[in-house]
Amino acid sequence: MITTATKRKTIGQILLSKGLINQQGLDAVLEQQKAEGRHKLLGELLVEQGLLTEEQLCETLAELYNVPYAKVSPKICDPKVIEVLPREFIDKHAVLPMFLVNNILTIALAEPSNLFLIEEIQQLTGYQVQVVASTQRDIAATLQAHLPTGNVFVIDDIIEEVRPEDFSLVEAQVEDIGNLQEVAGQSPVIKLVNYLLYHAVREGASDIHIEPDEKKTRVRYRVDGRLYEKISPPHSMHPAVVSRIKIMAGLDISERRLPQDGGIHVLLEGRPIDLRISTMPEKFGEKTVIRIIDNRNIPVNLEKLGFAYEMLTTLKKVLEQPNGILLVTGPTGSGKSTTLYAALQEIHKPDINICTVEDPVEFNLTGVNQFQVNDKIGFSFATALRSLLRQDPDVIMVGEVRDGETARIAIQAALTGHLVLSTLHTNDAPSSIIRLVNMGIEPYLIAASLRSIVAQRLVRKLCSACREQYEPPLNIRHIVEKAAGPFDYLYRGKGCKKCRNSGYVGRIGIYELLVPDPEMLDAVVAGASIHRLRELCKERNIATLRADGLIKVKAGITTYEEILRATAL
Repeated sequence: MITTATKRKTIGQILLSKGLINQQGLDAVLEQQKAEGRHKLLGELLVEQGLLTEEQLCETLAELYNVPYAKVSPKICDPKVIEVLPREFIDKHAVLPMFLVNNILTIALAEPSNLFLIEEIQQLTGYQVQVVASTQRDIAATLQAHLPTGNVFVIDDIIEEVRPEDFSLVEAQVEDIGNLQEVAGQSPVIKLVNYLLYHAVREGASDIHIEPDEKKTRVRYRVDGRLYEKISPPHSMHPAVVSRIKIMAGLDISERRLPQDGGIHVLLEGRPIDLRISTMPEKFGEKTVIRIIDNRNIPVNLEKLGFAYEMLTTLKKVLEQPNGILLVTGPTGSGKSTTLYAALQEIHKPDINICTVEDPVEFNLTGVNQFQVNDKIGFSFATALRSLLRQDPDVIMVGEVRDGETARIAIQAALTGHLVLSTLHTNDAPSSIIRLVNMGIEPYLIAASLRSIVAQRLVRKLCSACREQYEPPLNIRHIVEKAAGPFDYLYRGKGCKKCRNSGYVGRIGIYELLVPDPEMLDAVVAGASIHRLRELCKERNIATLRADGLIKVKAGITTYEEILRATAL
């Protein structure tokens, strides 16, 4: 509780005693506060002027009012406890219910001195309230994770194994939608769906494929880019399982002739997970694919992605440019969005306005304005980007350049003082230039705006538990040594329980970084062919995707077979 003794001490005195500010800085801010008629609190002014961070202010307020300071996050809050307060009340007052133990409700507040709010919470809940101080930013991020738009399903009914008797469903008249909805809500179906989601997240799967066959349903997980079969329940369960997923995603269970797309927010072990659902009619029923967006698995640090040191240094210099366009290219599932997120995290500062247009928003970046397109209402990439230019952005990230209109607006933005980051679907870096030309963009505009192109792929990493040395065949040795230099031996995965006998665990990126020089830009303006552009890259010793991959083969990170599978000659 707040004590009288602590209240006698001012926030300025605490800040001075802790050495967070000096007397001269404090006097200047106090003078400003006085001149402005005390409309703003001292702490707010100190944060605004960069003399204090939000965390330092919050810690000081916690000391001032004799309450604990907590750095809250979705992982340390009980999602069920949040429901003790109405959603409208939580949104209005930015209060975060965290725990409920022995009728004592712990709440996080950015302003712990608000006694009237604390009393109101006690009256609303009937619980004794304990306050912890936390930053407004952390509270907002945690609430956003636990209370997103739409329904949230808590995966509580977790089972370590599914037994054949769990599949013993009465054959339902699946043509009767009422019966189908009833069966979809029965315990065996709910347990099976929860089991699939729980183990997919635990095993690091990126997708779940639920595929109907004549006599069974095949469920496969995509882990590290490869599919493997997880379980095969009888075909009789398939309509009910798909209907359960549709109900969770808010889709129409009566429509089984047309594809449908939707999303589900789930909380698994207190951690928010986003699922993207796609259903499509197939010969024996509806095939369903669930894309898992697990923020825990998304690295937002360029150093963790696998860039070589020289390449990373060059890329960071490109990101320091005040304007221009940086493209990340590669096929679907090659980690392009992750690279863009890491790049935004690298350049994020309080004094620049970063805005993104995405479909969908896959990862919440604190301090970044993120907008999600909605083609159903006409809010496309081009429409959003055109409106975004009136939002005074410094840096713009466009999830994907899909058409000529979006490409033209993005390049115009790059030419008018904005740094633009986006993705394309091409096989290598030089192909991106040809793709833009084919979209109708004039070569001189490309040359004037283009700063860099990153081409990338994801390859599987060797399992550290069963990695072993071996002497490669002579032809492979010559190929690796030509790209990466001499070596004594290479590595391969023997296969063990940890890697499901695959020899691989996790994935890493291989990259090709093209930063065009004046001669190359002149060639672009002159309408150079893809063959000529690749020749220019070779003359400049720009490492190809395969060359970067072979360096990682020599280092024992991956295998020659993986690089051969992922890259072209």
